[in-house]
Amino acid sequence: MWNQIADQISRATGKAFQVEQHRSVSGGSVNQAYALVGGAQSYFVKLNQASRVDMFAAEALGLQQIFSSHTIRVPQPICWGIAGNSAYLVLEWLELGRGDSQAWAAMGRQLAAMHQVTSSQGFGWERNNTIGFIPQVNHWSTDWVDFFTTHRLGYQFRLAKRRGGHFPLQERLLAAVPDILAGYNPQPSLVHGDLWTGNAAVTVQGDPVILDPATYFGDREVDLAMSQLFGSFPSNFYSAYDEVWPLEPGYQQRKILYNLYHILNHFNQFGGSYEHQANQMIASLL
Repeated sequence: MWNQIADQISRATGKAFQVEQHRSVSGGSVNQAYALVGGAQSYFVKLNQASRVDMFAAEALGLQQIFSSHTIRVPQPICWGIAGNSAYLVLEWLELGRGDSQAWAAMGRQLAAMHQVTSSQGFGWERNNTIGFIPQVNHWSTDWVDFFTTHRLGYQFRLAKRRGGHFPLQERLLAAVPDILAGYNPQPSLVHGDLWTGNAAVTVQGDPVILDPATYFGDREVDLAMSQLFGSFPSNFYSAYDEVWPLEPGYQQRKILYNLYHILNHFNQFGGSYEHQANQMIASLL
């Protein structure tokens, strides 16, 4: 398998690459992750079941879209496909550091610049992708309320029902989304889509970088909201973002609505206490 991947790296880069070492590294709860080393070159490799090759293809295209915006750094995708019994995605290797206040302020400004990239097709994306390992539906829509109600909350509620989830107020919540978002008209911004604290970092050179996107065009606030769901980014990030593009009134309530999508998604992936947390969020919104 590793030699097959090395051959694909050589074809993609135009430079001969031979594997001298591969070692397991941390890479989240969905995929296996490895450092692949040969000579002076290193790559980050994700592995999963061969049936999930489309997941990696969508991630690579999302990274390419963010990279082409020339706003914020992402690891560049090198190649992806199937080798042996595994799907793989090869990414540029980035050495990550801790990052100081200036780096996180730069992250805020650069994310705001990325959010200013918009789509004439509306909300959605060119293909469906995944959020974790759960499918994420990105059919185009010109109406944000309809898109978020149907393809984000509605889809997750349907999956949760199959899993045995109990959300007695879900229909009331779905019917209330137009009122919660009344008078608010976001533009379709290029968003990361899964921007929790584990998916943002700073390189040892001090460059902000975002990782593992679930890319689409949506309300920019979905990224800001998730950045405050599991912990929070440093305060310099938010103040710098706000200097470039201040948030509109009502964000604190919209934040709960947008993060409900991620809590439902976590219930569908992991079960457990996320059901109770989702029901608390629904009650607070109503």
